[in-house]
Amino acid sequence: MDDFLFSQLLDAMNASWRGYRKVRKGVKKRICRHMQELGCRDMADYIERISSDEKANAECKRLMGVSISRFFRDRRLWDSLEDRVLPELLERGRNPLKIWFAGCAGGEEVYSFRILWEEFCGGLENPPELRVLATDLNPEYMERAKAGIYPAGTLREVDETRMSLWFSKHGKNRYSVDGSLRKHVHWEVHDHLEDPPPEHSLDIVFLRNSILTYYPEEVFSKPLGRITEAISPSGFLIIGAKEEIPDPRRQNLLRYDRYIYRKVPC
Repeated sequence: MDDFLFSQLLDAMNASWRGYRKVRKGVKKRICRHMQELGCRDMADYIERISSDEKANAECKRLMGVSISRFFRDRRLWDSLEDRVLPELLERGRNPLKIWFAGCAGGEEVYSFRILWEEFCGGLENPPELRVLATDLNPEYMERAKAGIYPAGTLREVDETRMSLWFSKHGKNRYSVDGSLRKHVHWEVHDHLEDPPPEHSLDIVFLRNSILTYYPEEVFSKPLGRITEAISPSGFLIIGAKEEIPDPRRQNLLRYDRYIYRKVPC
């Protein structure tokens, strides 16, 4: 499949070429296999099929999901969470703390947060209850995240101390997260582009390298509004390093740090 044909598919799915440009190779392979399974002769045939067949459309959307991630990606974000965000939430007396990972992919950032939380709470006498909801459209990604087994390359930003405390070898060049990190995490298949948020009064929402990357503003604007409505006043929205929120004040958001926005009361 060449780029011209792939761009036709992106147009049909209301997706962004800019978002998919660097990851298109793997997505193309998955879509080509799906076309063969459906017996589609060409892209026009495939677009007609996914336009008229709800099941085929849902599978196409699932196959266009991107799971590339790693532990503690974007170091400054995790420093800000540890030094500013979590202390502020505790000072406000938030209990329980409700965290939503919208589009968690393989779960690397979910477990990164769990590590950060366990280390942060190590010196607290009575830490608040933690509730983590991790969702993704792709059930296969969800099962991989639940298993918590990762190739060595995804851990290149994990220092030796954390490696020894939170990971164990699992075969050749693979590592398993400590079982304790699975506590307080609820995994759920969910399409945050189409479905309403599964929780409200959220303290932190991770919306990183997801709809803001892979869809144009006219597509992500409405779901972004639903997501920000689900955040508690003065709660936080976290986005990817190369993402921006157009006109954040329209979403009742103010920039807090490079990757972080704070919701302000309406």
